[in-house]
Amino acid sequence: MKNGIYLAILASLVFSIMNALVKAVSFTIPSTEVAFFRSLIGTILIFTLMRKSNVSFSTTGIPMLITRGVLGALYLITYFYAISKISLTDATILAHMSPIFVFILAFFFLKEKLSRQMIYIMPIAFVGALLLVKPFQFSSYSMYALIGLLSAVLGAGAATSIRYLSQRHHAYEIVFYFLATATLVSIPLMWNSFVMPNTTEWIYLVAIGVVSLVGQVFLTKAFTHENAIVVEVTRYIGIVFNVLWGFLFWFEIPDIYTTIGGCLIVATCIMMSRSKQKWTNQQLIAERTHSSPAASRK
Repeated sequence: MKNGIYLAILASLVFSIMNALVKAVSFTIPSTEVAFFRSLIGTILIFTLMRKSNVSFSTTGIPMLITRGVLGALYLITYFYAISKISLTDATILAHMSPIFVFILAFFFLKEKLSRQMIYIMPIAFVGALLLVKPFQFSSYSMYALIGLLSAVLGAGAATSIRYLSQRHHAYEIVFYFLATATLVSIPLMWNSFVMPNTTEWIYLVAIGVVSLVGQVFLTKAFTHENAIVVEVTRYIGIVFNVLWGFLFWFEIPDIYTTIGGCLIVATCIMMSRSKQKWTNQQLIAERTHSSPAASRK
């Protein structure tokens, strides 16, 4: 097994631990407050890394950096809220739908093409999401699950903006804008529901901030060692880790709808990722063939 895959698995494990910590502290601390402290601690840490690495702030492209920050902030808040209201397994599976929305947003905003196979496969993921949201039960649970689905859309928007920004800005700067914006966005949302944490809750909140940054470092290194598609597919093992924590600590047992829906979503994302990779390779081969000297002479 390659180092990149090991790092991707390790990143998924670390992020699943963060999710479990968020779930645990959310019983007494509002999710917006959890998002605030997670972002504040992360902002301080990433700013320290920027100073040590001599990464300076850009003077151009600020509006797009702020847009990425707002999308990331709203993703974080909705994701944490979903974790606090529904099972850890369901919230995680719904958040893992973001690659589907990345393909859609990249098609409209980055003008990236979708293969015919990808278009045919995509509806399967939405059937899986329907099984998790369970609109046929007409319960508040469905509304909470819809917020989890919204977190996937917002996460896809943030990821799409990162693909644009990464060509122009350092990764540390992009992460800084995300965390700093999330800190500011969280303040008015938690203002009327702020709870002063006790000693145990402070430990949870600090651990969430530190663990999340460690996970981000592992994930970034995974992308530098391995193909992006392989890393993204490997990250779905994180769902297994979250199922494990949900069962061990809160006795959450996925029902048949969650099991089937989760399998459909994961299978669809993997198939679309492979289809995207195959499509990209075919396009590159076609371009090279077209631009080769032999082709030019013909």
